[in-house]
Amino acid sequence: MELPSQVAVTNNEAAHRFEAKLGTATALITYRRRGDRIVFLHTEVPADFEGKGVAGKLVRAALDFARANNLRVVPLCSFVASYIRKHPEYQDLLPQSERERLLAEPN
Repeated sequence: MELPSQVAVTNNEAAHRFEAKLGTATALITYRRRGDRIVFLHTEVPADFEGKGVAGKLVRAALDFARANNLRVVPLCSFVASYIRKHPEYQDLLPQSERERLLAEPN
């Protein structure tokens, strides 16, 4: 399937997830808010859109939201964790204990 030229990511706070509408399909990252922390649980991209950068756009939007709202990030989702390992500009969002754990894990 063809990826829309513009992939807009929105925060559906009621459903606790960031979403990108892709025609009739939806890509998403689920999360939980705990005080000053946002815990990213799961990233899901419809099979027709895998490998096209959609998940990266979702993660970037979610991490930018965390930064703008002074939230510490706990990446339980393996995709979010991998993204942060590969993009050091987001590692400052991690609490120290999470940073040490994440950076100790293999890519």
